[in-house]
Order: sequence, then C-alpha cells, then structure tokens
Amino acid sequence: MNLSEIKSFLDEKVIKYNQPDFIENDPISIPHQFEKKEDIEIAGFLAATIAWGKREQILKSANWLMKLLEYSPADFILNASHHEWSQMETFYYRTFTSVDCLYFMQTLKKIYEEKGGLETLFLSEYQHGDIKKALIHFRNCFLSFGAPQRTGKHVANILKGASAKRLNMYLRWMVRKDNNGVDFGIWEGIDSADLLLPLDVHTGNVSRKLGILKRKQNDIKAVDEVMQVLRSFDKADPVKYDFALFGLGIDEKF
Repeated sequence: MNLSEIKSFLDEKVIKYNQPDFIENDPISIPHQFEKKEDIEIAGFLAATIAWGKREQILKSANWLMKLLEYSPADFILNASHHEWSQMETFYYRTFTSVDCLYFMQTLKKIYEEKGGLETLFLSEYQHGDIKKALIHFRNCFLSFGAPQRTGKHVANILKGASAKRLNMYLRWMVRKDNNGVDFGIWEGIDSADLLLPLDVHTGNVSRKLGILKRKQNDIKAVDEVMQVLRSFDKADPVKYDFALFGLGIDEKF
C-alpha cells in the first residue's frame, strides 16, 4: 500500500475502534468509573502507570487499587488518615510494589497541594509544538519528593530513549476530545496536535508491517519517526491512529 492507501485503511480502523465498546476491556475503563475531574485524572494516571502486561491483569489490579482508594481517589489522597494510608501497603502489580505505590500516592497528594494538580504540572513546561519538555519536567518533578531509586523506572525518561508509552497514553486520554466518548478531553491547555503515539509492541509491530516505521527499537526515536507519518495523515489529531494501530495488533493480529 502507498501512503494514501495506508491512510484510508487506518481511517477506517479509527472509526471501528474509537467507539464506546472499546472502553470495557481497556485500562481507560478505570477513569471512566468517575465523573469528578480530579478523580478522572488521578484514576487515569494510576491505571496508565500499571498498564503493561495482559489487559485482564491490568484491569484486575487497577480495580483493586480503586477499591483501596475507596472509589474516591482525589478525596482519599488528599484526606486519608494514617490508618487509611497503611492499607496501600498491600498493593502490588508485577514490579510496581507497595513501596512504589505509597510513593505515588504521597506524591500525588503533594502535587495537588503544592503544584496545583496533574494538569497544572504538565502545563507548566508545555509549549505549543513540543510536548517533550512537559514529559521531562513532569518526571523530574514527580521524582523530586524523595523517590526511592527503584521507583524511577515507573516514570518514563525520554532523555534516556524511553518511548513513554504509558505517559503518552495518559495524555491521550486527558487531552483528545471528540464525540465518540472514549477519550476525556478535559485538559484543554494542551493541543491534540502535539500528542505522541503511545508506542508499544503492538502499535510498533503494526506500524512496521504497514511500512510507516523502519526503526527496530520501540524508543522515542521510533515515536518521532512514526509521528511524522501520522501528522501527515491528520495534523490536528494524529494520535487518533493509536486506536487503529492498537486494534489491528490486539484484535486483528495484523
């Protein structure tokens, strides 16, 4: 297929997968349990943080975490007692241990009390045309509250080549806005045009099979490469193609 044919093919798949029935089996279902802005962004951030591995296990663990947060993430993080905090010590997901979980929770509390919240923190270094500065600043700030050394691996470092799949997925959830009801679009200060593809093994493999990605590693350089093509397909909303690439990889074994 030439680029025009690839675009038409992916446009059809976007329509197929960017639908409400996509939500149920995806980690985005976790923040969709909530209506309050702060609950959505906190639940989304935590769900995205553990979004690697089998989707059913991600959802099981993310729902467990919401239960520990008493299905009120913002209120719990801001107002929980010492006794209530201690229940977070039971949580783990693969290499994301109770040590990491407690640091994440305590840091989220500080971000909302001292930095104005997750949206404000991302926006503080965001510049139109470049989301990378926001990703770098977010990581630096998030780990600045005395993070255990082991916890750093759970916040992607694009300066060391990471694709930042989970952070970019989270930003897609918060920023993209259309009438399909999957992504939330509650962060209006970031332009959808600047979002980056949440590159993982599935979207990477499909991109290579389509010929829109040559680089073998799933790193930030590969993200830059594939984004050049996706922006040529839709300059205003290039990461809508995440639905197509991911759906082709997961559901259609393309």
